[in-house]
Amino acid sequence: MSGAGCDKHQLAGLDDRVRGFSRPVEFERVGESYRGLLRYEAVRVATELFPTQDAALLAMIQLLQSRGYRQLKTQKSFSNGLYLGSQELWVEYPDPPEAEPERAGFLARLLSWCRQGSHRNSPS
Repeated sequence: MSGAGCDKHQLAGLDDRVRGFSRPVEFERVGESYRGLLRYEAVRVATELFPTQDAALLAMIQLLQSRGYRQLKTQKSFSNGLYLGSQELWVEYPDPPEAEPERAGFLARLLSWCRQGSHRNSPS
């Protein structure tokens, strides 16, 4: 298990408490597969194994988004162990769509309608 010769990406965005952050995502090679690793404050996030580093990076993005992280973007800073600095462009990942709020049930709509009707009939 080694990260030698693996890529490294800088990951930036907003965490689940809407605080800005920027941390490296490293990769661990296990046989012919890769696992993405991120350390952020007291949290350590690791993906499952994937056939490529790019697939592990995308899985990391999706995992973080499922935990409430938003506005995520990455920039490759090492390629096969070679330092790239900030030569590479940032790649932005669109936030998943927000879940629509549940519609009120029939009884809640009826009560709301009754309340609105009582306000219309009250003297001003």
